[in-house]
Amino acid sequence: MRGRPDYAPRQEPEPIPRDDRRRPPQGPPPRRPSSNRPDHAPAAPPRKAGKRKKPRRWLRIALVVLLVLLLLPVGLMFYYDSKLHRVDALADYPGRIGDTPGTNWLIVGTDSRSGLSQAEKDKLATGDSDGARTDTIMLAHFPTSGKPMLISVPRDLYVPIPGQGSHKINSAFNSGGPKLLVQTIEEFSKVHIDHYIEIGFGGFDSLVDAVGGVNMCLNRPLHDPKAGLKLKAGCQDLNGAQALGLVRTRAFPNADLERVINQRKFFAALMSKATSPGVLLNPFRLIPFVNGAVDAVTVAEGDHLWDLAWLAYKLTDPVTTTVPTDGDQITDDGDSLIPGSTTSKFFEYVSRGVEVPKDLLSSSDGSALG
Repeated sequence: MRGRPDYAPRQEPEPIPRDDRRRPPQGPPPRRPSSNRPDHAPAAPPRKAGKRKKPRRWLRIALVVLLVLLLLPVGLMFYYDSKLHRVDALADYPGRIGDTPGTNWLIVGTDSRSGLSQAEKDKLATGDSDGARTDTIMLAHFPTSGKPMLISVPRDLYVPIPGQGSHKINSAFNSGGPKLLVQTIEEFSKVHIDHYIEIGFGGFDSLVDAVGGVNMCLNRPLHDPKAGLKLKAGCQDLNGAQALGLVRTRAFPNADLERVINQRKFFAALMSKATSPGVLLNPFRLIPFVNGAVDAVTVAEGDHLWDLAWLAYKLTDPVTTTVPTDGDQITDDGDSLIPGSTTSKFFEYVSRGVEVPKDLLSSSDGSALG
């Protein structure tokens, strides 16, 4: 008898039903092979709270230095302003003319020797006279339109002086000081004076030396022992003593008329030098100049150091002229210059703050300065 084989019969696979052959596979699609990086990067761990970083030391130092550089000039300005000499030159008086268009500075140079030692008087050839008399009278006029003007007022100009009759205009300062001089000029010219500055012998030379001298060109040699002046012809840098001699000397054929031309030319040149980069950007020039200005000048009570800076900046290239007159005449005060119709017409333009016609401007031909 045959026995059964000891192995299982071959199993046939169960046929797939016809309806299931086209049915899409169930479940999620197979995943494509990818890199080992996870789909989503894990969140970064929270940063530990730490102390806020302090500003770097050099930054703090830079800020402090910058603050000092900004505040130091302001502080120095107020310091020097507090040291200015002031006088009540622009006080109101009955019937005083109101404001006129433009801005007007009265610039007065005196022969005051206050503060000068005997050695300095000898060096500058100033003499030993006491008191103070006007050696220079100029009007710096800044019209509402046109260039600024630097107008010389001859000290021999014969005008009415309030309460004293008619005299040479310089006697107003001699007898009544700055206040009477301002009133005399305002009533005579009908021009309102807004600012006042006075410079004496005692500080003029230091201003010139502080800026390193002022270059001037002379058409001819000048020699005046009374003024301590001996200059050659040509362009040259004048020191303080030479500059003082130049603006004082009357050793000319036209005496005072030519002297006022030299005065205003030199003053304009000094303002130009004082506002040049070589002075403004050089503390070794600027600080001595400011020191000299504080010691040398007297201003009106309402004026400040920044007003003087404005004057110097604006007066670098002015139109220069002398008050026109009808000529000279002998008066009780001696040889005097007499105002006339051209004088009135000239000041009419100035009082209106408009440009003065060229036919009313004086010529500097014949001046010793080029």
